[in-house]
Amino acid sequence: MVEFEQIKGFLFDLDGVIANTSTYHGIAWHQLADELGVKWTDDLGNQLKGVGRMDSLNLILKYGHKENAYTEEQKEYYANKKNENYIHLLDSLDKSQILPGMEEFIKNISDHGYLISLASSSKNSPYVLEKLDLAKYFDQRVDPATLTHGKPDPEIYTRAAEVLNLKPEECIGLEDAVAGIKSINGSGAISLGIGDPRILSEADINFEDTSQVTLENIKKALNLSYLG
Repeated sequence: MVEFEQIKGFLFDLDGVIANTSTYHGIAWHQLADELGVKWTDDLGNQLKGVGRMDSLNLILKYGHKENAYTEEQKEYYANKKNENYIHLLDSLDKSQILPGMEEFIKNISDHGYLISLASSSKNSPYVLEKLDLAKYFDQRVDPATLTHGKPDPEIYTRAAEVLNLKPEECIGLEDAVAGIKSINGSGAISLGIGDPRILSEADINFEDTSQVTLENIKKALNLSYLG
């Protein structure tokens, strides 16, 4: 594992890392699952974290044993309907939805000269960043429409480093979902998990909540991991 001094960039997931937009995704997917006759559970909701729109729909259909019940055209319709519900929910989004400490952390790493990119599977991420007044801090973002594979495939994090003209090994990726941690690890970047360390056990370093995410804490955790 690299030492902290070798880090030049940070790669961010959005939902559940920067803001509470994961809650809005959950509500919109729950609405759609009800319409499709698939029983919603916390387990299903957790499986959808960090996963792209069509992959999430396919997971819902598989969960309800309906994977062969719809044509691709019908699935596109339902995926778009979920997105419309989600965008409607975002109308109420503002800076109050930024998770504790994350605005300060993003501003701090920008002030210290680190490059920052967004590695979100959400096609609505530019709109969300604008609503949160955080877009100005992001040097680049990955357009999920250009990707061939979704998380846990490493493609999005490999690209997130690439758009900054950095190697993944020079970057730290932040995620709150198992699929996202696997994606970061596969790219070769350092994975920082935010959440229950028992669930995010594959993360290189872990903080239980966003308020703990500071440059100093990351440096300590990373150098301890390096020494270990």
